[in-house]
Amino acid sequence: MVVTSQIMSLEDYFNYDDDTETRYELEDGELLIMPPESDLNLRIASFLFAYFVMQGVPSYRLRIGTEIVVTGTRVTVRLPDLMILTEELATALKSASRSTVTMDMPPPQLVVEIVSPGKRNRDRDYRYKRSQYQARGISQYWIIDPIEQQITVLSLVEGLYEEAIFKGDNVIASPILSALNATSQLTVTKVLQQRF
Repeated sequence: MVVTSQIMSLEDYFNYDDDTETRYELEDGELLIMPPESDLNLRIASFLFAYFVMQGVPSYRLRIGTEIVVTGTRVTVRLPDLMILTEELATALKSASRSTVTMDMPPPQLVVEIVSPGKRNRDRDYRYKRSQYQARGISQYWIIDPIEQQITVLSLVEGLYEEAIFKGDNVIASPILSALNATSQLTVTKVLQQRF
């Protein structure tokens, strides 16, 4: 839902404060209210956070609730469900006054979006964020879709995302997981049911 018809700059967005706990994204200069996450989406994000920690990713490189500035028709700020930061980005955020990955910072290693019901949400995750994260140079983008019961892994290869779709008990193949030498293989079923 659009809050105001006034087009905002990035500075306007950063200075916006309505004295509430409402979460927002900035999409092409328009301030959008982000409804509270569903319990399922929060459980999936928490499960993945715990999984990555168990596989050796330091907790300081994992983020829930950190914003990322991306390109759009106008300025756009996204609020992914989960991110894995690179060491360089974790260092850059350490001195930041706000938990926002700005355009002058390196991109995260992985961004995860969990699809909420509704055509607008699907379009946002599958179309708009895909092109924005690709343009931002994010090496991996996972789209977790509880409705379709699938996980789409997008890996950046020579500037473009290559797509692989996993369902059911398929083991998720991902350069990030390969690099971790994961002790526990991750499947779509495990993620959607949040079980190790």
